[in-house]
Amino acid sequence: MPDFVIPAPATPVIQTSDGRDFPVRRVYCIGRNFAAHAVEMGHDPDREPPFFFQKNPNNLTTGGVFPYPSQSADVHHEVELLVALKSGGRDIPEEQALACVWGYATCLDMTRRDLQAQAKSQGRPWEVAKAFEHSAPVGPLQPASDVGHPQIGAIRLIVNDLARQSGDLSQMIWKTPQIIAYLSQFFELAAGDVILTGTPSGVGPVVRGDRLIGEIGGLMPLQVDVV
Repeated sequence: MPDFVIPAPATPVIQTSDGRDFPVRRVYCIGRNFAAHAVEMGHDPDREPPFFFQKNPNNLTTGGVFPYPSQSADVHHEVELLVALKSGGRDIPEEQALACVWGYATCLDMTRRDLQAQAKSQGRPWEVAKAFEHSAPVGPLQPASDVGHPQIGAIRLIVNDLARQSGDLSQMIWKTPQIIAYLSQFFELAAGDVILTGTPSGVGPVVRGDRLIGEIGGLMPLQVDVV
């Protein structure tokens, strides 16, 4: 047994659709992966290679509530497809990438947009805007053996019964196999890694009392109340 000098932190997990736990190792997020969202954020999607930022594994929380974070007055919703890996490696060929996938879930990338804007203006990292507690509510993780590998299908976010974000997975600039292959050129991917694959246009602020429902065709929905 290891002789830890402090109690070992619990392993962050995502709950699967059959009630089991998927242990999370790392969380990679691709930025501006839907053309319309890139445009609404003031960027040209035709001239930009993929880029990534990270959240912390324990930022992933089972859907239910999202506590409005401190130090921000402008927190935005971003609905995304989450990809969970069962294996990895370096320089994974694109045609072999989907063999690394365990399953998929509906997820939210909650963002302190005001703090992100400050960081961008000063050329600083985004962690304070992206990697805070409860910043990635996630729905039930469903195995690819049940749902396949979603490549087309509606992705949308409903806030208080009104559609805010609406798109299709087919509109992703970088598809799931390309994302995995590209990431593996820079990181050694492994079982337990998860990837958030980007959000469609329509991102916007939330306030306490809002009810968010994320939907992706073929997957279980995610419901979150802002408190």
